[in-house]
Amino acid sequence: MTPRTPWIVGVSGASGTPYAKTVLLGLLDAGHPVDLVISKAARLTLLDETGATVRDAHWKDDVAAWLGRDLGDDLTYWPASDLAAGPSSGSYPAAGMVVVPASTAACAGIAIGLSKDLLQRAAEVNLKERRRTVVVPRETPVTRSHLEHLIALHDAGAVVLPASPGFYGAGATATAQQLVDFVAGKVLDALGVTHTLFARWTGELNAQRSPLGGP
Repeated sequence: MTPRTPWIVGVSGASGTPYAKTVLLGLLDAGHPVDLVISKAARLTLLDETGATVRDAHWKDDVAAWLGRDLGDDLTYWPASDLAAGPSSGSYPAAGMVVVPASTAACAGIAIGLSKDLLQRAAEVNLKERRRTVVVPRETPVTRSHLEHLIALHDAGAVVLPASPGFYGAGATATAQQLVDFVAGKVLDALGVTHTLFARWTGELNAQRSPLGGP
């Protein structure tokens, strides 16, 4: 039997939970197992942005309702307070990790090795094990200290992928979900996961192209 080797998805407290949802759905749709960690602050953001509640004791029903799909056995949830959880150890098998959205506080904690919660600890573990690690900062503007922490993450091997949607082929006609799909697709690209969230740029302008270059 092939051992389960999940992608770890950490959701921190920055605004941008729709990015997390689309990345999660993209990984699951591509047939990849996922381990999910949602920080305490992210639960408040999730409730504010989507009305969804994720409780540790009822996580399977809550996450399924948030994502709008049956989870089956493809997704495992770890409470952010559980520092004894599998992803806190380098011996736990994982394909890599994405923190989406990544608050400046989460980026700082990961960069300096704070291990404040399981999200930060799991990200540090993936960096030290040289696994693919992607952080998706969304907050703006940023201070010098924020930039220094992002540089530290880059130097440690992480892909720093700001939530900056592209507008080529779209302009003012792009929907919010298409902009989310663009960023989520870039995240999946960085993980090496196949997706169809946006059409690839071909180098040719096409006036008939729909928002974000999709068919």
